[in-house]
Amino acid sequence: MKLSMLLWLMSVLPQPLADQTCLATTVYLEARSQSTVGQLAVAEVAMRRRERGQWGDTVCDVVKAPHQFALTTTSPNQDIENLSAFQKAWDIAGKSIQNWGLPADERRFFVPHADHFATASISPTWSRNQHAITIGDHKFYSIN
Repeated sequence: MKLSMLLWLMSVLPQPLADQTCLATTVYLEARSQSTVGQLAVAEVAMRRRERGQWGDTVCDVVKAPHQFALTTTSPNQDIENLSAFQKAWDIAGKSIQNWGLPADERRFFVPHADHFATASISPTWSRNQHAITIGDHKFYSIN
């Protein structure tokens, strides 16, 4: 399956399926080789951004914001080849959306307050002098 097919699905599916598709695709592109906790942390960043509304009012708006997540920097021609990894990302997305549907004091957090992440091997300028939580190959930051 091509990423372009998923992008089309995101545009025609009703809510909440569109948001789950957007979040699952983001988790797949950003963290498919990471642990379950690492994938949940990536989803958590997107959900926190949605809740804050600074990057959009829906999960799809947030993960499609220019240059914020892999969904906008990956070629639409990329194949989504690892279907078992996509199924796991789908499950992670569903659990994350369900978790964020709970009252704030009942949610489970893996990277409290984090609203950014980057591959641990790089140091973006915005990450300098910021405390980070490292999970697998990613560092998670609270910037805003």
